[in-house]
Amino acid sequence: MKHLMLFLLVLLAISCVPALEPTPLPDTAVTNPPVDNVSTNEPIVDPFSPQPGDSKFTRGNVFISESDLVIRESYPPQISLHISGDLPTPCHQLRVKINEPDTENGIDVEAYSVVDSERACIQILEPFEKYINLGTFATGHYTVWLNGEMVGEFDS
Repeated sequence: MKHLMLFLLVLLAISCVPALEPTPLPDTAVTNPPVDNVSTNEPIVDPFSPQPGDSKFTRGNVFISESDLVIRESYPPQISLHISGDLPTPCHQLRVKINEPDTENGIDVEAYSVVDSERACIQILEPFEKYINLGTFATGHYTVWLNGEMVGEFDS
């Protein structure tokens, strides 16, 4: 009985404590902390673009199973090419060469692979799925071609 009476007294004391008001939010916006290791002077290099050392490798195919355009709603619109498929082996490296628009605003994109032919590699397909940034373009109507096949078109 003493325990019940003690419990009721504690419960009564807790219920008499005034409710705490929530702390107001600050008037200033919260931003991301500065990143010290990012250099703004270095150009961003696309890891899938042809590399200077590629001449010592053997050029190979890629097997494209799906491709489409991704148009980001920005000004100017940023265009990316979504590619999925398979490389001939896990040792093959994907390369994507993006050519400047031609006189009819056709953008020719070439996807291929490179491999060190001296290296032993398991003979199994290596799946991949990549988004390749095509960039921004001047005002006009454009078509995008991947390895000779039309992927899509967009207006900029």
